[in-house]
Amino acid sequence: MNRDRFDALVFKLAKFRHVPDEVLAEVVTRDGLCFWVFDREEIPELSGDEDADRALAAWLCAGCPVMDECLELELRTGGPSTVGVWGGMADQDRRVLYPIWRWHRDHPPKEGEDEWDGGEPA
Repeated sequence: MNRDRFDALVFKLAKFRHVPDEVLAEVVTRDGLCFWVFDREEIPELSGDEDADRALAAWLCAGCPVMDECLELELRTGGPSTVGVWGGMADQDRRVLYPIWRWHRDHPPKEGEDEWDGGEPA
């Protein structure tokens, strides 16, 4: 996954900056397709490589109305140790995304600035 895609995701998730964890959790568990739609027997068996995990994430989360909320919640709660499929992403991709997301969370825009000040994550 390239850096531009990660930056775009971080900018998209910024709208949840002030939403409490409890509210995100309620929305994800109430509206997330993975909680209600799938029978465990429907989930395809894939080989154990990284591309298989990405394919599973795409399959499980396709059309889910709360993918962004789910991704934001997992980045907050799972942090750098995230595992499984959340927000349409496999864990290895979220581990790469996490420090970029964290940097932007720790450096919110100041009053009157655009969403991103152009700084680079450390």
